[in-house]
Amino acid sequence: MAALCVILTAACVYDYKDNRIPNYLVLMAAFLGVGWQVWDGGIPGVLAYLGQATLVMALLYPFFKIGGLGAGDVKLLGVVAGYLPFEKNLIFLFCSLLITAMISMTKVWRNHIFGQRIRYLSAYLEDAMRTGKWKPYQADRPGRNPAGICLSGPILISVLLYLGGVY
Repeated sequence: MAALCVILTAACVYDYKDNRIPNYLVLMAAFLGVGWQVWDGGIPGVLAYLGQATLVMALLYPFFKIGGLGAGDVKLLGVVAGYLPFEKNLIFLFCSLLITAMISMTKVWRNHIFGQRIRYLSAYLEDAMRTGKWKPYQADRPGRNPAGICLSGPILISVLLYLGGVY
């Protein structure tokens, strides 16, 4: 798990600097996870790891499709979920996304854009209900979102909370 934390730290550096997580870091974490499962649980462990990672990525894919999560975030969440016991995955996702929401709300508050964000979300949801189609979130707003968050940091914090025995 220490090696995973090092990889997650590197992912944070790239994510916060370039707003993207390089695929080679995700692949390194995945290969390390598979290797660890071979060592610890054999073939059943590898299958469990791959199953958990795939399940999490499949569940988060719709959020990627509408632009709510980046591709690197979805892949990183899936790869990291494979490291954890199955019964901890939901708590891991909840903690990661709760930390993300707290950071995002802090940014919204500091930038004084709460009303703007609520109006945009309301119009977005109204359009989705009216048309029956989900368009990419903020497709009409090029550039970096002032309330956007890089998810690698909250993922790392959530893993550290798990390692610290919080959940």
